[in-house]
Amino acid sequence: MLKVSHVKKCFKKLAVLKDISLENQAGELVHISGVNGCGKYTLFKIIVGLLKADSGEIHTDKDDYLGALIENPGFIEYETAWDNLIFLGHFNHRFQPEKTRDLLKAFDLDPDNPQSVGNYSVGMRQKLGITQAVMEEQNIILLDEPTRGIDKEGVDQFVNLMKDLRSENKTVIVASHDEIPGLVYDRRLRMKDGILLAEE
Repeated sequence: MLKVSHVKKCFKKLAVLKDISLENQAGELVHISGVNGCGKYTLFKIIVGLLKADSGEIHTDKDDYLGALIENPGFIEYETAWDNLIFLGHFNHRFQPEKTRDLLKAFDLDPDNPQSVGNYSVGMRQKLGITQAVMEEQNIILLDEPTRGIDKEGVDQFVNLMKDLRSENKTVIVASHDEIPGLVYDRRLRMKDGILLAEE
């Protein structure tokens, strides 16, 4: 379970997050909408520990394992997609080769492709970033603008993956300013001026 309690964050005198609270249950698919710069990106960085909140708390259960796609996925540019995922998988020792190969293929990415990631399109990098965020059985997954640069077929593949994750009781939070066609959420929230609001 992910629980965000009264999180605040300011940059100089600008309040980016104003007393944000959020609680997610297992198997819940949540959408956070909002214009660029509204605080979605900052909230995700605080949740995964890349940024420290000025006040408030982030709570997860001891067995929770977070996966995230935040902004532009960072990879070793001269390595292949497969070599990048092997490298990243070694950090937490949860790498599952067969599952990861299946995830890549579901996105029409060939795990045996010798092409370096530096030659990938924006959409291909996004697909690789999504794969990295879910390949190790992460049960809480944060995805920031996941379909950026992805074509319609890729969006359909992403929607199918989200359905699979929900059926596996994974918690997923998707942040995007545009609607993702075909994706049905359990809950919709909107970030506006540093405040998280429930959408009616």
